[in-house]
Amino acid sequence: MPPGTHPPLLRGASLPLAGQLAERYAQRIRERLLLPGARLPSVRDCARQNGVSPHTVVAAYDQLQAAGLLEARSQRGFFVRESRPAAVRPAAQPLPRQAPMDATALIRGMFEADAARSPGLGTLPGDWLDAALLQSALRRLNTADAQGVQVGYGDPSGDLRLRTALVQRLGDLGIHTSPAQLLTTHGATHALDLIIRTQLQPGDAVLIDDPGWAVMFARLTQAGIRLLPVPRAGHGTPGPDLDVLAALAAEHAPRAYLTVSVLHNPTGHSINLATAHRLLRLADEHDFFIVEDDSYGFLAPEHLPRLAALDGLRRVTYVAGFSKVLTPAWRVGYLATSPERLHALTDTKLLDGLTSSPVMERAVALCLEQGRLRRHAQRLRERLATARQRVTALANRQGFAWAAPPDGLFGWLDVGVDTERLAQPLLDAGWLTAPGALFSATRRPGSLMRINMATSQDPAFWRALRGAVDALAGRAAP
Repeated sequence: MPPGTHPPLLRGASLPLAGQLAERYAQRIRERLLLPGARLPSVRDCARQNGVSPHTVVAAYDQLQAAGLLEARSQRGFFVRESRPAAVRPAAQPLPRQAPMDATALIRGMFEADAARSPGLGTLPGDWLDAALLQSALRRLNTADAQGVQVGYGDPSGDLRLRTALVQRLGDLGIHTSPAQLLTTHGATHALDLIIRTQLQPGDAVLIDDPGWAVMFARLTQAGIRLLPVPRAGHGTPGPDLDVLAALAAEHAPRAYLTVSVLHNPTGHSINLATAHRLLRLADEHDFFIVEDDSYGFLAPEHLPRLAALDGLRRVTYVAGFSKVLTPAWRVGYLATSPERLHALTDTKLLDGLTSSPVMERAVALCLEQGRLRRHAQRLRERLATARQRVTALANRQGFAWAAPPDGLFGWLDVGVDTERLAQPLLDAGWLTAPGALFSATRRPGSLMRINMATSQDPAFWRALRGAVDALAGRAAP
């Protein structure tokens, strides 16, 4: 059975078919794989998908309504209720992974996914990473000049050798700084979290990319921040819609703008110089700071404009890490910012966990030195370019179009039907996808989905996608 495929409902089991089906959906709701307001399949669709009669589906939905998990809306169908009391009886056997429908589900899917069957994966597959580079760095940690980092807390600002190497890396991007303006973290996500907790207050308004990163939406919302979604433009001027951004800034006086300027997740967009200059002017005019997340920067050409380079780290705080290109296991990230911001961020890091790992930071420094990581990144870019050509040909062969030309790791694919409704039948067939609603701050449904260029090269996926789209479109047509 392919990874992610549902086991069939068990006929003759102690729990009737209707109870098994009810528990299958109840578990999705408990685990927030189906969020309040999500629509369940129609009775006919659910019966077909699970190989049962419509009467069985009606009985299962009745149980979920009785448990307070569902509500029926006239002429519209069945929807997850806002409140979720105790669920129905447990099923006869554990249920498999379900389709990701919110930030935590997306993360669980990332940890559990089989990369070979995960077109929606957010990272490179493990066999694309350079194991020899990692092993060499770990061996060199045992030499005399590196043993000192293994017996102490380390510098609160981060390993000096790593920060020195990062100065060279940032200089290649046109960001001129010094080790004193750098703070290391437990990955880029930790850096973003330090910024939220240090520089923002509950009730602040913050501009965010839409589509954007579901985990960031969740973190900001959890911190009591008001989200101001800025749509990403399309083919003409890739990047944020600055007219919308200007209107939001004038109306809401935002405190900050969190954005990905290069190889945006999920669209793959990178901004051009004209957009970058106008964005920085708007930041000055409306007095907000910018957090530039460059997590995928190693997969992009160095000549692409970075806001931090144009701004000189005056209003821009630059955030990056190594999990996307080196290894996610080491959890090393960093930020570069102005000295006045850095002091408060370092205090928050100290209270959060004293220091980050000096051992892993020295290992990353060893990978950066002498251009080792740069050469690995160049090989990855070349391999991704080949993968993009193959995936684009596969998509074209099945009649699909891209919302913008794919770049880097991701493509933003338009399939013509609601991709959130499409995700479940594809997962039933063993394919983990990333529907566009996952990347919407308002969970807006739509026909877009994120495609990972490295993990979407199997023609079988594109045939499955074509079949699922046609089936869904055929049912929706009347």
